[in-house]
Order: sequence, then structure tokens, then C-alpha cells
Amino acid sequence: MKRPLPAAALVLALLGLTACDPRHDMEANAKVCANFKTTAKPAAVPLGAEGAAPVDECVRRWAYSLAPSHDPAAAVADATVTACNSQLVRWNQQTLNQPGSDVEANSITTGQPTTSLAEHRAFTASRALFYVIEARAGRCQAPPTTNGVPDGIT
Repeated sequence: MKRPLPAAALVLALLGLTACDPRHDMEANAKVCANFKTTAKPAAVPLGAEGAAPVDECVRRWAYSLAPSHDPAAAVADATVTACNSQLVRWNQQTLNQPGSDVEANSITTGQPTTSLAEHRAFTASRALFYVIEARAGRCQAPPTTNGVPDGIT
């Protein structure tokens, strides 16, 4: 007499393993997506911080544009930072034109010695990674582009 029990147990075990498939897609949350169709009124920025807004806007637009890539999010974020290098350089130049900008101080977030330029780079990199993940989580639409560059980048 044959026992069907071992075969049934094997089938149940395989079904259990497929339920834990890490490639299982979760439902998208489109509520997190940025709306590139509206022009946001710029908020008041503190003195010396005006360079952050163009960097953040560039990073957000490039991150959403590059997010559909199958590369790891960190690699896409690095590419995003590279695409926004000119905005980061302008922000750094604005900062270097201010008295005391070359002073090393402790980071407010890490407590480690840092400079304003290093903090600008860290801000840009962290925002890039956040926007890539946000765009992927919401399966968000990329902004419109002209000649392969997202519109709205200054």
C-alpha cells in the first residue's frame, strides 16, 4: 500500500515556501507621490539656505525619473546625486561666500566633526535615496522631460 502522505507534505511545504517569496509585490501607495503638475509656491527659507531648494528639487525630479531602474536603490540615488552636481556646487559656492563657512563643527545629527560642505553632500545623498524609495513605493510617475532632462530643474 502506497502512502500519499509524504507527497502531500512535500506539496504543502513547497506552497509554504512560495508564500514567503521575497519578490512578492506589495500594494503601491500612490498617496506618497509628488505631483509634478502643480507649481508649489516656494516656502520662506532661512538666510543662507536658499541653495538647498534647487538641490532638493533637482534630486526629487531625477530620483523619480531614475527610480524605475532595476538597479539597487543606493546605486540609483548615487546617480541622482551625480545628475544634480551643478546644483550642489552652486549651493556650496553660496556657502563658501559666507563668513565662517570653513569652520569645522560637530554634526547635529551624528555628533561627528563635519563641515557645511560635507553636510550638504550628506543631505543631498539622503534625500536622493529617500525619493528613489518613495517613487518605487508609490509606483510614482516621473516628471515630464525635455531632451532627456526632467523639467523644472534650474
